[in-house]
Order: sequence, then C-alpha cells, then structure tokens
Amino acid sequence: MPVIRILPHPEYCPNGAEVTAPSGTSLCEAMLDNQIDIEHACELSCACTTCHVVVREGFDSLGAMDESEEDLLDRAWGLEPTSRLSCQAILSNRDVTIEIPKYSINHAKEKH
Repeated sequence: MPVIRILPHPEYCPNGAEVTAPSGTSLCEAMLDNQIDIEHACELSCACTTCHVVVREGFDSLGAMDESEEDLLDRAWGLEPTSRLSCQAILSNRDVTIEIPKYSINHAKEKH
C-alpha cells in the first residue's frame, strides 16, 4: 500500500504523520480514516476547497484532475502548481508527500 506523508500542520498533525491506504483511496479519505481531521465542508463531493492540499512529492502518480476540481482550485487559499483537492486526489501505487495549507477559505469550522 502507498504511504502518505503529511508534513507538520499546527492543528491537524503537529508532528507530521505517515499513513497507508489502498490504491484507489482519496487522500482525504485516507487522512480521515487515520484520525487526521482535515476540513471537508462539502462531505467529499468536490463542491468547496476546504480539503485543499499541496502535493510535495508524487503529484504525477495521483489520478487525473477533472474540470470541476480545476475550477474550484482557483478559489483555494495558497494555491500552488501542485495543489489538489484531497477529496478528488486518488492514490495509485506510489507514495506521496503532502502539505495541508495553514488556512482555508472556510469561515466556520465544523466537527464531522
């Protein structure tokens, strides 16, 4: 199973983390399954940008981005060329390293 390395984030994983997940799993699902409670205001339906991540290694191994994701990413805080919505970024068989941006455009956080 591929390994997802999550760089330290003061709220979600202060010491960073490494989790594994089967190929075909979204980055967001993998984090949530491993108690890394990244925001996901639209319940993984590709309707917001709260689960935005920056892929630092392994970007090309993730499933292709569709037009809906590309359009939404334009609104994400801290957008970079290797940004993805973690609910839409599907693991293949390669390891990835991601960074969760410090901020999101979500004004009110919800516990899921």
